[in-house]
Amino acid sequence: MTAPPAHAAAPRLCCNSGSLPRSHAMLEMRPHCECCGRDLPADAAGAWICSFECTFCDDCARERLHGTCPNCGGELLRRPTRAAALPRKYPASTQRRVRAEPCPPDAA
Repeated sequence: MTAPPAHAAAPRLCCNSGSLPRSHAMLEMRPHCECCGRDLPADAAGAWICSFECTFCDDCARERLHGTCPNCGGELLRRPTRAAALPRKYPASTQRRVRAEPCPPDAA
């Protein structure tokens, strides 16, 4: 068996036909920062998430949390944006989550 040539295209891992089944796993795209409450639209940059999708704005993720989720201790990474045409068919979450304890104060 021979390996594919180095220039061969990688297989596509998601469907781009516009017919994703409703059960297809996708990010919830939570609507706001869990620390400060800032709105974070699904089609806008500036949101950070951990592997459990705890969601924070850019300011809180960098200045207050220093890239670490206060809920699970996991790494915060930039959340991808959802294409503007998709939210009608695959809407973002509208459920607002509030932390039981306040986030750490801003780093000065």
